[in-house]
Amino acid sequence: MMLLERQPQLQQMDALLADATGGRGRVAVVSGEAGAGKTALVEAFANRLDDGLTVLRSACEDLSIPDPLGPLHDLARNAQWELSRAIDDRQVQRLPLFSEALDVFEANGPCLLIIEDLHWADDATLDFVRFLGRRIANTHILLLITARTDRSEGQMRVRRALGEIPAGNAVRIDVPLLSESAVLSLAATAERDGDAIYRASAGNAFFVTELLAAEGDGALPASVRDAVLARAEKLSPGARSMLDAVSVFPRRADAWALSGLCGIAAAGQLAECVANGLLEDFGDGYAFRHEIARTAIEMALTPSKRREYNERALAALRENPQVATARLVHHAVEAQNLDVVRELAPAAAREASRVGAHRDAVGYYEVALRYADMLPVEKRAELYEGHAFECHLIGRVDAAMEAQGRARQLRQALGDRVKEGDSLRCLSRFAYLLGDRGAADRFGEQAVELLETAPDSAELAMAYSNLSQLAMLAERLEDTLSLGGKAVELAERLNRPDILCHALNNVGAAGQWLDFTKGRRDLARSLGIALSGNFQEHAARAFTNCACVEMNRLNFKEAASFLGRGIAYCIENDLATWRDYMRGVQAQLLLRLGLWDDAAAMAHEVVDDEATTPLVRYPSLVALARLRIRRGDPAEPIVEEMRRFLDKGMELQRLVPFAGVMAELAWLGEGDRDEALHLIALAEGLAPTRAVFGELATWRRLLSPESDPGEADGMAEPHRLQLVGDWRAAAALWTNMGAPFERALALLQGDEAARREALDIFEALGARPVAQHVRGLLRQSGVSHIARGPRQATRANQAGLTQRQMEVLQLIERGFSNKKIAAHLTISPKTVDHHVSAVLGKLEAVSRGEAAAAARASGLV
Repeated sequence: MMLLERQPQLQQMDALLADATGGRGRVAVVSGEAGAGKTALVEAFANRLDDGLTVLRSACEDLSIPDPLGPLHDLARNAQWELSRAIDDRQVQRLPLFSEALDVFEANGPCLLIIEDLHWADDATLDFVRFLGRRIANTHILLLITARTDRSEGQMRVRRALGEIPAGNAVRIDVPLLSESAVLSLAATAERDGDAIYRASAGNAFFVTELLAAEGDGALPASVRDAVLARAEKLSPGARSMLDAVSVFPRRADAWALSGLCGIAAAGQLAECVANGLLEDFGDGYAFRHEIARTAIEMALTPSKRREYNERALAALRENPQVATARLVHHAVEAQNLDVVRELAPAAAREASRVGAHRDAVGYYEVALRYADMLPVEKRAELYEGHAFECHLIGRVDAAMEAQGRARQLRQALGDRVKEGDSLRCLSRFAYLLGDRGAADRFGEQAVELLETAPDSAELAMAYSNLSQLAMLAERLEDTLSLGGKAVELAERLNRPDILCHALNNVGAAGQWLDFTKGRRDLARSLGIALSGNFQEHAARAFTNCACVEMNRLNFKEAASFLGRGIAYCIENDLATWRDYMRGVQAQLLLRLGLWDDAAAMAHEVVDDEATTPLVRYPSLVALARLRIRRGDPAEPIVEEMRRFLDKGMELQRLVPFAGVMAELAWLGEGDRDEALHLIALAEGLAPTRAVFGELATWRRLLSPESDPGEADGMAEPHRLQLVGDWRAAAALWTNMGAPFERALALLQGDEAARREALDIFEALGARPVAQHVRGLLRQSGVSHIARGPRQATRANQAGLTQRQMEVLQLIERGFSNKKIAAHLTISPKTVDHHVSAVLGKLEAVSRGEAAAAARASGLV
């Protein structure tokens, strides 16, 4: 079939390739519904390129569980690069591995990389796309990706991955359905009823092709499936059996495998399938013209035939040691060959985990456990332990808890005290991640108690460090240092740097309150060990605690540096839990710095994801609660979620921000003053040093001016100055830090001029309820002639729009819907909603049309 209505897309690809040839690489995402013609478009583009251009092709397969880094293996074979050896040489460290891949692909000049069907990709492949997308701008590479636009889980994961590529590095190329006129033109050429074909196909290119190829007489097939099956019925019995055999191979069937599968008659039967337009011959293999057609034939097989063909495929593929374990597991599961599943699924899980495809590792462990009843108890325990660990890495902590509990029972039955103790330690960690502090303490203490009855071990060292971490999180400084010291001594004696850096992290985070310089030094050592040893979880935690320590001391520049590096590290290494936790801390920092829209967008990225655990959500909830209170937006649901988290354990690091939020509500007359003061007193009683209590002490002064501020020494300097009454010096420090809201709070302690300045700051920030409350305070103190609010010209100042809001505004002006903006910028629709609301508010517009008109009038677009 000729390619119609695709010239704009081909021209866009030509321009992108020209840019890449000139050193401006891009990621081009060719998207459309299944059967829209994405592959045909890419083929047409690739076939008209000069022979001198390097073109490397790959694709993801619709396996039951994806093949880890499958497309990268395809690209590597085409580039004659030994990827398996590179993986071993790089000791499975993905950043060096991906860097080497980039060097290999860039080495031969301008290069077109093709990855088809990214919606079937494994996590590690998505990580590679993210990695390349963030570095592609200064290369001679055009990465061409095809992906469906459905709402499947795979497509949502693709969308999230692409959303982490800078907007200027990624371009979306939509492949629309064929228009009625295009279908009529094709039908006229084939002397068919174009109106009927268009009504049946709605312009889906693959369906149109199948209908045009159907018999000319009689009714049209009602679906693509019917059209494919009708064409298949024309084959000879032998060729039809061959077509059935090929259908159980996702993506393509290797020629050597089909020869082993079907014998000497295979060549003739395959030729008949190709002649009838059902298969394509690639020289070294065969594939259906589209996955829709393959699925139609496969789904028509009886269960027994499907098992038979998969068993034969499995036998043929096992003859070749180069075949990926993932493909073997797929056919073993489909064939219900349980012995092979039990043998290979655990190996596939370990391979997936090894390259960072943790979601796929979970899938393989689940397959292995489904058929593990005949395995020895030791093997089953190992499977549950592996499953638990991988589940916790992808945020499925409930499932991790259940699997680890099963593992503990099996270890107990075996009488293995060390492994049982380690299971208890893991259960402690998972319980904490779920917000159950009581269970975390209980499991942690049981782990140490049991492990101390066995010889010294790495498991005992880690159990000490776990209890030290729990003590640190509860601000029990002496316990943290004591237990952490035991962990450090044992880890050093056993030469376990991974446990050493975990323990130093605890000791440093707690030590900040006693000796800030030493605490910093211990944290720096912990981070250094983690990075040099590629201990990714420990490195992410070290980045987090380094940032939080600097935030506690109001060292915002240092905190921003750790957060920027830490979030980038987590993105590179697919550590979603730590990434999102740090994003919440970053949202709090942005709020401090007066970048409220950016803070809200950052926090919403976390809170809008229903998969995040309560622990991970909490820092973002803190930022959103404060922001909504200050802007006068509904905050009650967020405040209640924070309260529910505290119901499971009254940790000081959670209590302090919650008490601050309740104090702010009470100060504005929207909350219970007595409850707020009670929470502040509770936090004061739990605080190990006065340094922890500085911010809450200033809120107590606002709520109860006559109260005794208590000892202020040791607190952060701005808090100390406010409590001793030196509001000018405090305001000056907040100014130097770039914290406008806190500066305004300090100015409220001053004279009339200072309080008027505070009012102006609150107005400029958009803190309407705060400004209204301050006006009331000014009136109560006898101040007159108080401005009602800023003029429209001030609020419409174009400098108030962030870079992302400017991008959204430009798309609004072009008439894009929120859904289309989200797709264009590869961000979530909820984030777009937030940006649009912010743009309308800043431009004093009540509608999108009014915002666009205001932008044009002011020269913004």
